[in-house]
Amino acid sequence: MHALWRTGLLLSLCGYSACSEEECILGEVGHPVLLPCIYDGPKLEFSNVSIEWRRDNELLFRSVWEEARHVDMWEISSTNTLQVSADAPQTGNFSLELSTVKPTEPYTHYSLFLIISGAEQRPPLCTVCLRAAASFTFPAVQRLDPAEGEETVLMCHSIAGFPQTTVHWLVNRSGEPPEGSVRTVALPLPNSTLYNITSRLSLNVSRDTSVSCVVENLAMNETLTSTSYGVKLSPLVSRAAEAMWIFSTVLCVVVGVMVLVALAYQIHLDRTQKKRYLDKGYKNEDTAQTADIDLERVDCLLETNV
Repeated sequence: MHALWRTGLLLSLCGYSACSEEECILGEVGHPVLLPCIYDGPKLEFSNVSIEWRRDNELLFRSVWEEARHVDMWEISSTNTLQVSADAPQTGNFSLELSTVKPTEPYTHYSLFLIISGAEQRPPLCTVCLRAAASFTFPAVQRLDPAEGEETVLMCHSIAGFPQTTVHWLVNRSGEPPEGSVRTVALPLPNSTLYNITSRLSLNVSRDTSVSCVVENLAMNETLTSTSYGVKLSPLVSRAAEAMWIFSTVLCVVVGVMVLVALAYQIHLDRTQKKRYLDKGYKNEDTAQTADIDLERVDCLLETNV
């Protein structure tokens, strides 16, 4: 029974939290937003009416109508234009338009007080919760291969978001890294309230392990994931690579032997041809000498006959 009561209480709290979250209007930083407030009571078009929009306890905007004629408007913000429709008493639409959402606080409450001449002060006509947020960039993951015996280091960067967000690491898409292996730092941008997020993971993992960095921005209902994939070879691919390496080595050896054989054969051939050329030269010289001797003999014979 006690367990059931605790379960019911938890569900009630969760339901209340979800409702509160839904009541907050999402305002993206740097963009305009409209804070709705509708009056559905007696007509105000012939009454002297004034309104005040407040942020928490700070007066931001005041406007006055006399018999539906807009006579005065005052706003405190010099960097953000605030506007309410000039015919609000006739339409009942007192919604406040902000020209840009400032990343001051994640959750801010705005209240409208409607003041009718001759009537007693009443509680706020409307209270609006504004949830300011800005999207972070898609995380960039950098993997630093370690030296022998050291841990692998992975860096995850995501910038220009609001508010500060949560960074998770997943090993092989499911397992969480050990406690103490993650260090996350959020730093504001210069001259801005947006944040840069940097997370560092150090752990012993093999080269074939995939590691994911998850940036979870609940305010924008965004979950951004980047994964660093390890190099993994299947046994078949590994055996094929080994066989290719052996084949390449054998082929290089065979080609080297063939080149040496061809070189030795070419040297032998050159020597043989040179020897033949020299031998042919000697034979031609002997023939020339024999011819000279024969000519001398002929000349001697001719002289004797004469």
